[in-house]
Amino acid sequence: MKTSVSRIALATTILVCNCAYSAGGGGVIADPGAMQGKHFDVKGQQPSTFTIELQNGLRKTLPFDDKRDFEEAQKGFIAAPPYKQIMADAGNVAWDMGSYDFLLQGKDFDSVHPSLQRQAILNMAYGLYEVVPGKIYQVRGFDLANISFIKSDSGWIVFDPLTAKETARAALELVNEKLGKRPVVAVVYSHSHADHFGGVRGVVDEEDVKSGKVKIIAPVGFMEHAVAENVYAGNAMTRRMYFQYGVLLPRSPFGHVDQSIGKNTAAGNLGLIEPNVYITKDYETLNVDGVEMEFQNTPGTEAPAEMNTYFPQFQAFWAAENITGTIHNIYTLRGALVRDALAWSKNINNALYRYGNNAQVMFASHTWPRWGNERIQEVMRTQRDSYANLNNDVLHLANNGVTINEVQNVYKQPDSLKSQWAAHSYHGSEEHNSRAVINRYLGFWDANPATLTPLSPKDSAPLYVEMMGGSAKIIAKGKQLYSQGKYREAMEIVNKLVYAEPNNTAAKDLLANIFEQIGYQKESPSVRNSFLGAAYELRHGMPSGASPKSNGPDLIKAMNTELWLNSLGISVDSKKATGMKFTINLSTPDNGEKFVIEMSNSTLTNIKGQQAKNPDLTITINRSDLEQVMGGNTTFDALIAQGKAKFDGDRKPFEQLKSTLTIFTPDFELMPGTKSKNPSPIQAHQDPFEVQELPVTGSE
Repeated sequence: MKTSVSRIALATTILVCNCAYSAGGGGVIADPGAMQGKHFDVKGQQPSTFTIELQNGLRKTLPFDDKRDFEEAQKGFIAAPPYKQIMADAGNVAWDMGSYDFLLQGKDFDSVHPSLQRQAILNMAYGLYEVVPGKIYQVRGFDLANISFIKSDSGWIVFDPLTAKETARAALELVNEKLGKRPVVAVVYSHSHADHFGGVRGVVDEEDVKSGKVKIIAPVGFMEHAVAENVYAGNAMTRRMYFQYGVLLPRSPFGHVDQSIGKNTAAGNLGLIEPNVYITKDYETLNVDGVEMEFQNTPGTEAPAEMNTYFPQFQAFWAAENITGTIHNIYTLRGALVRDALAWSKNINNALYRYGNNAQVMFASHTWPRWGNERIQEVMRTQRDSYANLNNDVLHLANNGVTINEVQNVYKQPDSLKSQWAAHSYHGSEEHNSRAVINRYLGFWDANPATLTPLSPKDSAPLYVEMMGGSAKIIAKGKQLYSQGKYREAMEIVNKLVYAEPNNTAAKDLLANIFEQIGYQKESPSVRNSFLGAAYELRHGMPSGASPKSNGPDLIKAMNTELWLNSLGISVDSKKATGMKFTINLSTPDNGEKFVIEMSNSTLTNIKGQQAKNPDLTITINRSDLEQVMGGNTTFDALIAQGKAKFDGDRKPFEQLKSTLTIFTPDFELMPGTKSKNPSPIQAHQDPFEVQELPVTGSE
């Protein structure tokens, strides 16, 4: 148990470092036994004979003879740096490629799906690569994403400057060392996920952006979506990421091996500099320092704001994160709005017909480029058809009566897609993506009234346990099913027992063993991590300690006031607000914004651009000072004392509102019986008006 406690403590230390928290990221939990094939967990299980048999069957049937991806992943290699670790400015390890070296031993790991192991090895590419001779370069393996450098007349145009300042800075230093030092003249954010903008301060100075010396180019809606996607359910998303990103899992054949589009996300200093050029049209051309670029806006695909880019001078197509070495998430397991598989397919099709006939290289913000027009069109069609088939076939099944609770067991890709590596769902999975399509169009209900308002699992499970004859019979049957390799059937009944008896250690250990074998068998690392992460928490409990600190000043500045007020409405405990009724006017003179905030019917609402005629209280504060409150650096009272904020009227509504606000912490159970005995402490000085922690994810 000492080992498990120390590992939880280490994971918690990673989470609470005063730097960007990104899916557990480069905050490394290395495993010294990984190279020897030793399991990191004293309770951990080796792959069963059934899992080994499954993996051996996959090795015989998957298209391993197609080695083009390996050739493309190594093409253009120039140099790797002499180090594999990149340190964060705060003193922690921001990135450690060496923690995955166990993958390079040439062994087949029975604890890893063979297709996932192949993807994990492909993502071990590390260093500087040439994409277009003398013109386009990439640094890969420094973060979850790639950072790309386009040589302009006088400098570099940087595409997607990674998650962290430290990794982006190291990449720029490597490029300048090997190719000659040149200034950065422009930065392009391809889309609104943190691993594509967070390292911007490692490559440019904000003053140069403000002066116009350096352009930062982004798709329309970028600033709104860079923050908004993570706000309203941020605390829940943060907790759920423990599973999707394998936060507690050491890098090991039995733990974290890959994140499908890269190894993991760096844990350094995340920043954001606001763009000074926005691409607003469907197709828009710019010439930046002698480089012509046509941007294709693709909103609602992999991100709410995203764009591809074509370089006609180089016959090069930048596919952002719309076409990479995986079929992506239509629904991301940490939680987010369901994406549109049909729109994704159509945007790929538009790119295929507009650029596909001319492009000689296709590169992206993850994985490796593809060269040659025939190869490019092949991959574009494969991914176009994968998203279209997912959308069309699932809706075909739904229109024939297959429900959201069945489709994951019914939908299968056509064999012609299964035989192509570019159609494999590493980041997504066929199971959860198929359910997402039905959820997008029909919602969560399967139209059986029994499932419309079901009992909570903790209430229904005891009924099942009683009717199945008690825990002893269930454990015996669960062990029998486990010994037969019927892991999903075993999961079905043992999960009920764990909900009914959350302190039953034997039941939790058995369910953990079941989860572990299922995890070993999964191609998608997000699904694998979720099963293995749940197994770890069932065995050792959930982590304790303070919640992660991810909100830097750049993210706070990017959050508009209305979004902050909306989030306050979510943090109101309606029971504490019973009987309260007040109206507050909020004015921020430095940006000219005005809001009315009302509490009525135990609900907080706001409206922008209005002022109540007879408010109970009027608050006047500059937006620049409000940002300090939102960031937890000061309070309203401190600003009043300094003459930087003014309260006119009755202060009581402010105190009432403050008394209802909940400070969320990501310390709730995801699996029964795993609650920490030392819950995350709420700091006594923490102001409930401070922005609650955002789950700064990588590319979901």
